[in-house]
Amino acid sequence: MKKPVLPPLSAAELPYQGYLLAGVDEAGRGPLIGSVVAGAVILDPNRPIQGLMDSKQLSEKKRLLLADEIREKSLAWSVAEASAEEIDQLNILHASLLAMQRALDALNTQAEFVLVDGNRLPQTLKQPGLAIVKGDARHPAISAASILAKVTRDAQLLELHQRYPQYGFASHKGYPTKAHFDALARYGALPEHRKSFRPLKKLLNLEPVS
Repeated sequence: MKKPVLPPLSAAELPYQGYLLAGVDEAGRGPLIGSVVAGAVILDPNRPIQGLMDSKQLSEKKRLLLADEIREKSLAWSVAEASAEEIDQLNILHASLLAMQRALDALNTQAEFVLVDGNRLPQTLKQPGLAIVKGDARHPAISAASILAKVTRDAQLLELHQRYPQYGFASHKGYPTKAHFDALARYGALPEHRKSFRPLKKLLNLEPVS
């Protein structure tokens, strides 16, 4: 079933009309391993980018092309993360918000207003902001942030695959698939796995097979 197309944010829904607006989104909340990664982007209204949308609706090739264009044309962009250890300490929600705040803090041009994908803003947000559910499909700055976050997170999993090819990270990207569970049962958990996630807790008592 095709997903309905969400309308873009209207001027009435967006209280800020300036150009120093940052979109923020994260990638990697659902996987069992690695960091959660956040992107922050301030688009340049004089250099529009065609084809921005929710990163999950784009092919890998299109995401990579758009990521290059976002880095080239944006007024400012950044990517930051919260580690698996921080996820275990804070929980995935608060670690995601921490990564978002870090991405905002890393922008070389500070935003005057922030749009965050989801239903919560980081508690330490320094600017006025608005949380938008499904915002990556409703505002291009959030879409751009989602693309940078997704591309960065996928690259990290490809690097993990090079180090641990037996886990199959290149194919499942750390999500809780049967192949991932089979590898965990056979080889055990890695230091990069999120030990606080329920599936990992169930598997941690298994002895790895040599």
